[in-house]
Amino acid sequence: MIAYRAPRWLPGGHAQTIYPLLIRPDPLPWHRQRWQTPDDDFVDVDCYEPPPALAADQVGPLLVLFHGLEGSSNSHYATTLMRSAAAIGWSGIVVNFRGCSGEINRLPRTYHAGDSDEIEWVLHALRQRFPRRPRYAVGVSLGGNALLKWLGERETKAGDYLSAAAAISAPVDLAACCHHLAHGFNRVYTKAFLHTLKKKANQKLRLYPGLLDEGRMRAASNLYEFDDVVTAPLHGFASAEDYWRRASSKPWLAAIRLPTLLLNAQNDPFLPTAALPVAAQVAAQVQLDYPRQGGHVGFVTGRPPGQLDWLPLRILHFFQNEV
Repeated sequence: MIAYRAPRWLPGGHAQTIYPLLIRPDPLPWHRQRWQTPDDDFVDVDCYEPPPALAADQVGPLLVLFHGLEGSSNSHYATTLMRSAAAIGWSGIVVNFRGCSGEINRLPRTYHAGDSDEIEWVLHALRQRFPRRPRYAVGVSLGGNALLKWLGERETKAGDYLSAAAAISAPVDLAACCHHLAHGFNRVYTKAFLHTLKKKANQKLRLYPGLLDEGRMRAASNLYEFDDVVTAPLHGFASAEDYWRRASSKPWLAAIRLPTLLLNAQNDPFLPTAALPVAAQVAAQVQLDYPRQGGHVGFVTGRPPGQLDWLPLRILHFFQNEV
C-alpha cells in the first residue's frame, strides 16, 4: 500500500510550476498504440509496461492519464505517475490528445478543455479492452477539467467505467483561469502555450486552407484571442466566452457520484484561489485537497531543484486507501 509523507514544500507558486520542467525525469520506454476514433481520426496511446502486461486477460489495476494543455506522455507528471504506479504493480496508459503525440491529427478539430465526449470514447474503449481490470483515471490541468465535466455528466454511470478518479490543478473555471493568465508574470506561461498552439494552427491551415482567420490567429496575444479565433470555431462554440462557459467543469462538480480527488494548490498561478470550489459546490464523493504550496502541477518538495514524488504518491494513496 502507498503511504505519502507530509510535504516539505519548495516555496513559491512560480518556482513550483517551473522547477519540474528543469528536473526532467528520465523518460519511460513507452509502448505506443494508435487508436482510430469514431470520426476517422486517431489518438496515440502510450502504455507503460511491455505489451503482454496489457493483455486483456490481466486483472491488475489500470491507470489512465489525460494530460494538460500542450502536454503529452513526455510531461513530467506523466512519467513520474506511471513510474510510481508500475512500482506497485499497476499498468499505465497516457492518452495523447489529438495532435499532441508528435504528429498532427487528420481532422480540422483538435482537443479542448471541455471535450467530455473524447473522455467517454476513451474510457468506453478501455472498458471493452480490459473488462476485468479495475480502472482509475487521472486528469491533469486541461485534462482534469474535461474528466471532471465527464464525471458530472455521467453521474452514477461513471462507476461503470471507473473505480475512482483524480483531477490535478484543473482549471474548473476557464474564464477565471484564462483571464488570470493574461496578467503579470503569468503572461510567460501564455506565451509558451501560444508558441506551440500557433504552430499547430499553422499546420492545420496547410492541410485546410481557409479553415480560420490566419491574421487574427497570428496576432493573438492571449488565450482569449486564440480561443476566439481557433478553439471555439473549430469545436462548435460561438466565441471564447461561449467555450469557457460551456466547457468549465465547476457547474458539474455537484453531480459527481464517483470517489474523486480534486487537488489544487492555493498558490497555483493559473487559477486564483477565489475560483477554487468550496465544499458546498461539490458532491460528497469529491474530496477537496488544497495544499498551501504546489504551484500548477508542481508539488515539488525538498531543496531546489527538488523532487517530484509527492504528487504521484498522493494520487495513488487516494486510490488505494480512501476509495
